[in-house]
Amino acid sequence: MLFDFSNTIFQMIDLDAWLRRVGAACDRLEVLDEPGAVAEISDQLRAAFRLPSVVALQEGRDLSSALHRRAMRGWWERVDFLRGEEEAAYRELTAPDAWVPYPDTEPILRALRKSGLRVGIVSDFAWDLRIHLAHHELDALIDTCVISYEQGREKPDPQLFLKACADLGVNPRAALMVGDNPVRDGGAAACGLRTYILPSEHRTGERGLADVLWLVA
Repeated sequence: MLFDFSNTIFQMIDLDAWLRRVGAACDRLEVLDEPGAVAEISDQLRAAFRLPSVVALQEGRDLSSALHRRAMRGWWERVDFLRGEEEAAYRELTAPDAWVPYPDTEPILRALRKSGLRVGIVSDFAWDLRIHLAHHELDALIDTCVISYEQGREKPDPQLFLKACADLGVNPRAALMVGDNPVRDGGAAACGLRTYILPSEHRTGERGLADVLWLVA
């Protein structure tokens, strides 16, 4: 079993919580208490992310920590609340508890472990996501992590999926990849893996991971 990480088994804390962490780190919490402040910041973030110069920075950002940091800085410096506080914002983005598992993540990982299946993560991520697994005491349920910034490759590069299968000692044709991006995660199908794509949507409850159990039964 292979899983994507972001928006498949883990998600970032919500925007309000993240902004409040940044505000606390920069002694600017009072700004967020003003009426409509969080909504205005959210609007600025969305608008800035559509700018061509910001879009260009996102290309290949998960190939290295330096590229990702540059991409985030180029985005956040366009937002009034974050301008000048980009380093604090990045620390809060990458903090061990800034990413949380979906409610059904742990039960599914434990069920897979109980069934004897080996589990890996294949993720486009720009820092060591293992710190988030460890923070939530899920690291013992994962047998390997293949992360883009460590490999210098991004999905859908087949070498990422093939490496994960090799790490697990399994033939790709006997593996299942679960993700939320039909292009990036769907690339696993090109190298022989079965692939299950979850709806790409914001979820505050269970992610729908229970479906994978009947796929591997």
